[in-house]
Amino acid sequence: MILQKVTGFDWNHGNLKKCQKHGVGITEIESAFRQTMAVFPDPTHSKGEDRFIGIGKTDQGRSVFIAFTLRTHSDDVLIRPISARYMHQKEVEHYEKEIAKP
Repeated sequence: MILQKVTGFDWNHGNLKKCQKHGVGITEIESAFRQTMAVFPDPTHSKGEDRFIGIGKTDQGRSVFIAFTLRTHSDDVLIRPISARYMHQKEVEHYEKEIAKP
């Protein structure tokens, strides 16, 4: 899995502001990555770097949709969140139905 080598997060004013735009805080975003998360490639939103979509739950049990990329600084692989939002109920139902398929 792509997240196995991750050692932390890469935050700055730009991505922090964009993620918080939809009311999702740093703590919630980071907690979602500590839970089981479905991760999908997102090649349509960037030509210059690999981007991913993560769908999971925060420590508080809220379903979140997180767009992110991975950045390497020295020997550290960091998650750089690009955007985050809470999922709508229909999205949650679709996601749960998809992961329940054999």
